[in-house]
Amino acid sequence: MPPHRKVPPRSPELGALGKAVEQLRTEAGLNLEQLAEKVGSDQTQVGGIERGVRNPSYEFLLRLAAALGKRVGEITTLADHLYDTDQLSRTTSNSPSGR
Repeated sequence: MPPHRKVPPRSPELGALGKAVEQLRTEAGLNLEQLAEKVGSDQTQVGGIERGVRNPSYEFLLRLAAALGKRVGEITTLADHLYDTDQLSRTTSNSPSGR
């Protein structure tokens, strides 16, 4: 088996969406395989979304939301919050005062 490559998210926005999906999956008590099965997909696709390297279609987001017992808006609202928090931490960590 080849070594695991760490590929960065395609964008900060997709990274935040992936973190949101992963957080909700964990809160639902599901592992990656279980979520993929509920969505009717495979682990590769769901894992790629969680890592921010795949951009899911709206239809796929609907299936993810249903599998997680959520609405798409709840997933994207959480993603927006995670994105804003990450952007804020980047801004404050780059400031001269360190805040």
